[in-house]
Amino acid sequence: MFRAFSRTLFSTHRLFTFVPSPGSRFYLSLSPMSTAAVKRVGTHNGSFHCDEALGCFMIRLSKRFSDAHIVRTRDPKVLETLDAVLDVGGVYDPTKDRYDHHQKGFEEVFGHGFNTKLSSAGLVYKHFGKEIIAKELQVDEDHPDVHRLFLAVYKSFMEAIDAVDNGINQYDTDQPPRYVNNTHLSSRIGKLNLDWTDPDQSAEKENEAFERAMVLAGSEFLDSVRFHARSWLPARSIVMQCLEARLDVDPSGEIMILDRFCPWKLHLFELEEEMKINPPIKYVLYQDDRSKSWRVQAVGVAPDRFESRKALPVQWRGLRDDELSKETGIPGGVFVHMSGFIGGNQTYDGALAMAKAALKL
Repeated sequence: MFRAFSRTLFSTHRLFTFVPSPGSRFYLSLSPMSTAAVKRVGTHNGSFHCDEALGCFMIRLSKRFSDAHIVRTRDPKVLETLDAVLDVGGVYDPTKDRYDHHQKGFEEVFGHGFNTKLSSAGLVYKHFGKEIIAKELQVDEDHPDVHRLFLAVYKSFMEAIDAVDNGINQYDTDQPPRYVNNTHLSSRIGKLNLDWTDPDQSAEKENEAFERAMVLAGSEFLDSVRFHARSWLPARSIVMQCLEARLDVDPSGEIMILDRFCPWKLHLFELEEEMKINPPIKYVLYQDDRSKSWRVQAVGVAPDRFESRKALPVQWRGLRDDELSKETGIPGGVFVHMSGFIGGNQTYDGALAMAKAALKL
């Protein structure tokens, strides 16, 4: 899907045509050879940001605006004639496909527990995201996986675009940042604008830069959607099944066996909350693909925290092999990390015995 789209995008004569705009800079419109059925999507000319570049990319993935032409202008008379307008015009009205967020009183958020004010990209995603995801998954929009990915992609990708564009700090603090980070997507899109030293500051060059911005923003968006579809969603299903089977592992319900290794930490915390699991999981067991031995990992207090809910016992920490087996009384000991966040045994039975013993110590 992305390769086919990028070919269209790079065919400038199909996506953009340069037409003089009375009293203003050049704006982009349909070529004379285009048919009236082709939709036109407007956004502002001049310096661009990640949100309108991504918004233009996403809206062209929808059925209604598939292969639409992009019109870049601030002329209100031109904007009135367009099928959709993003990031300019001072109107948010999805019934008329107007998706600006700069007007006074705008406070629209994604919902579903998210409270970050939306950018134009967030607005497009809110109204077209499920359609785009359903098309990628090749299922109907009402399929439960579509809604799961709709929320997951917003959380891991889209919300940051909205926050950066609206000037929302990631942390509530008055202290200056310890370092400068100009490597995030919004910053990289910003660098694609024409530099003041460029000898050619024409509208043509500006819009060529905007094309590159659309490709960059869009490719990362699709990468996120496809990662969640191909990796995140299957991993979530595995973790859910393993959680449901936890009482078969140990009556305490505090030990989970990951029968197939996958990224599990974030899923575990989210599913514990969704499934109202209490007491929470203390240890996760899984097989090391390289050594074929088994690992006992203590679950952290939070997905991004190193501290464990219940670290492996102090007396085991730093021990290896026979010394560890002797201390635990469990054959096949491999190691326990000095912090107690992880340990290992040569066999599944040995690793499970370690986890059960650790619960009681």
